[in-house]
Amino acid sequence: MKLYYSPGVCSLSPHICLREAGMAVDLVKVDIKAHTLDGGGDYLKINPNGYVPVLELDNGERLTEGPAIVQYIADQKPASRLAPPSGTVERAHLQSLLNYLSTEIHKGYSPLFNPAANDEFKVWLKQRLSDRYTWLAEQLGNKQYLMGEQFTAADAYLFTTIGWMGFVGLDVGTWPILSAYRDRIAARPRVQEAMRAEGLIK
Repeated sequence: MKLYYSPGVCSLSPHICLREAGMAVDLVKVDIKAHTLDGGGDYLKINPNGYVPVLELDNGERLTEGPAIVQYIADQKPASRLAPPSGTVERAHLQSLLNYLSTEIHKGYSPLFNPAANDEFKVWLKQRLSDRYTWLAEQLGNKQYLMGEQFTAADAYLFTTIGWMGFVGLDVGTWPILSAYRDRIAARPRVQEAMRAEGLIK
């Protein structure tokens, strides 16, 4: 398999899941601004939408969209417990979290990187994001992870988005629960492997 990724962006989530599941994967670095592959090549031929992640299977089939990819990974390695079994209420809860992270958190960052967005709009956007992180902190409460005591694909995604806070002027310290949660996940050996492979830590 191949994972097309760009360091530190949303592709970090499936990268973490692949390592947590113990699945071998070749990493292909993408310049998402120039839409080029590391070493040359047109990324738009891989994904015409131009963004990451893309997971290319051994048969050449390609999967896009992080929440779909991480569930595919989880289903290949059920023993990893990255996702509850398909068809269970617990799986629906995981899908709910993944959808929330995708639509309310992940997409909430995008306009903040748009140079056309004025300062007043950015203040509103940051408050909106803050409100949503407050909700997540409340859901986390005293639990180790979003689904309880088991690390899941939703945790890989939330951890990834927390890493973007500093780029838009948010401080994870505003939410002590999320700060401790981030540190707890960052200490996981497989998470460190993924971050090291992407050059995010030494």
